[in-house]
Amino acid sequence: MPFRQDKPAPQDKKDPQSFEPRSGPGAGQKYMEQLVGNWEVLKTLSPPGRDPVKSKGKCRQTMIHGGRFLQSEFTFEQPDGSKSTGLGVLGYEPTTDTFTSTWTDSRSTKISLRQSKDKFNGKEIFLFGKTLENGGADARHSRTWSRLEDGGKTLVHSQYVPGPDGKEFVIMELRMTRR
Repeated sequence: MPFRQDKPAPQDKKDPQSFEPRSGPGAGQKYMEQLVGNWEVLKTLSPPGRDPVKSKGKCRQTMIHGGRFLQSEFTFEQPDGSKSTGLGVLGYEPTTDTFTSTWTDSRSTKISLRQSKDKFNGKEIFLFGKTLENGGADARHSRTWSRLEDGGKTLVHSQYVPGPDGKEFVIMELRMTRR
């Protein structure tokens, strides 16, 4: 007995874009293009009540996914001679005029997520993050300010956190010089 073949189900004629519309690059992507390249990095970590710890590293930044996202690959030399790595992805959503970033590194199994609160001013990126544990009740908060200096030759990332006294201070700064 021959196999019976059912007629194929009619194809949904709706445009798949209606479910997940495409978004093209905007002002944020143009800004991120300025950050592409190879960078020498000086990281300064300033824990409260302790002397700052400096380490050197390198960073390679590339635009990915058709110029929509900036990928940052870091390698740091630690003071004890070991190396650590990190991977960041930064995106900009033209419809909201805001940035979102993710960060992972070889020191932890956590993924850091940061997002801007205000619209992009065309010159600097402000990102805010907090832990999601316990529904955010005991969340650690941070703010990151990124900007180009020296005519685009230097990129500075300053990360702020609340100190023991509740006042915000710079816990970490990355000073990146274009190679």
